[in-house]
Amino acid sequence: MDSATLTVTDGLAVLTLNRPQAANALDLSLKTALLDGVRSIAADDTVRAVLIRAEGRNFCVGQDLGEHAAALGRSPERSMDTVAEHYNPLISGIAALEVPVVAAVQGACVGAGLGLALAADVVVASEGATFATAFTAIGLASDSGLTRTLVDAIGAVRTRAFILLGTKIPAAQALDWGLIAQVAPDDEHAATAEKIARRLAGGPTAAFAAAKSLIAESLPSLDDALERERASAGPLAATADHRGAVEAFLAKRRPEFTGR
Repeated sequence: MDSATLTVTDGLAVLTLNRPQAANALDLSLKTALLDGVRSIAADDTVRAVLIRAEGRNFCVGQDLGEHAAALGRSPERSMDTVAEHYNPLISGIAALEVPVVAAVQGACVGAGLGLALAADVVVASEGATFATAFTAIGLASDSGLTRTLVDAIGAVRTRAFILLGTKIPAAQALDWGLIAQVAPDDEHAATAEKIARRLAGGPTAAFAAAKSLIAESLPSLDDALERERASAGPLAATADHRGAVEAFLAKRRPEFTGR
């Protein structure tokens, strides 16, 4: 089974996360498939809008920590190479698409999964969706552009609390904060997101591209944020706090942090 699938019909590209059995956790196969999909979309001049969606109960719970623990065991100093190799080009690639991008989110949307959703232009969530950063829970700071996209969406004060406290918020609160654009009933959110994406696919493509460019130029650089996040990831991955927290997560016990 492909970890991600891509279809293009009538100008709409649908990129689907397809690891439902793992809550669409981002392992190497899924990260690679998503990156390949985004690059294929960028090269396809028939695409006029994009829908990012996911199979199963959850949109994406972020990095596959089993895979990450194995990477830490092999080479702690190389364990965060995936940030530069996969996450940064994936997020910047989505943000650079000239066509509108809609994300349909259900269930858990966490960590890099949240970064993936917020790289879209319009996020439609199910009523039962929840959002969290989760990085500090395992001794990390942030990746996937969240230090830029979260501040853009909800402001610095809420972003600090959201990241530092690791708070999980429901869809209604995410809508109230401005983190997402729309909430739909659980059994309707996917159809609602697709309807919006198809409407955009039939719209003024050049005007949409210009609007996206003008908005991006008015904001701090996403690429700069991605690079700062990458630079912080390696040293944090080498801490005892991070290694211990990953082991605790996989063992389903509470981590104990020492500040080292």
